[in-house]
Amino acid sequence: MKMTDVREASVVVLYHSGYGHTEAVAKSVAKGAEAVDGVSVQQIKADDENLNWEALADADAIIFGSPTYMGSVSAQFKTFMDASSKVWASMGWKDKLAGGFTCSASQSGDKLNTLIQLAVFSAQHGMQWISTGTLPGNNSSQGSVEDVNRLGSTLGLMAQANADQGADVAPPAADHRTAELYGARIAEAAKRWNGLAG
Repeated sequence: MKMTDVREASVVVLYHSGYGHTEAVAKSVAKGAEAVDGVSVQQIKADDENLNWEALADADAIIFGSPTYMGSVSAQFKTFMDASSKVWASMGWKDKLAGGFTCSASQSGDKLNTLIQLAVFSAQHGMQWISTGTLPGNNSSQGSVEDVNRLGSTLGLMAQANADQGADVAPPAADHRTAELYGARIAEAAKRWNGLAG
């Protein structure tokens, strides 16, 4: 019997990072996705002047990431969003899976607004948004800042990094664990959505 190649689900983590913290989260999201068998993962910077639009066209899922600056995505990420209008005009990403993550120094930082912005952007492209699928942590007397989903976000992934710490120590480990779980969730969903789950 001849062996045939089995197609892998393709996940792209596309992000902008101003000070390295969001990039650190992006790496953890990618790590979680890569841990799923049958999935290939690429990381792409949204502000790359040679942005790989072909990889985005070929992806089964795109996970968008931006820091939250002044209650919104960064200017660099918004530039990418605007540049995607040509893809939007042809519905080139229609029915791809989408998810999103953000990081800011403040516990809130109005991160929810950034996630809403990413979700609406994905909906405009006709994409299917994936939530965290994780119960909130750190919300009872028995909770801890070490809990997964310690910031209690459901729409997408939230991370928090102290402004006076570098990306080598912030965000904390709990946020990286949450990021890995989110990456894995979207990778598994991409396999199911494309009939690749074994």
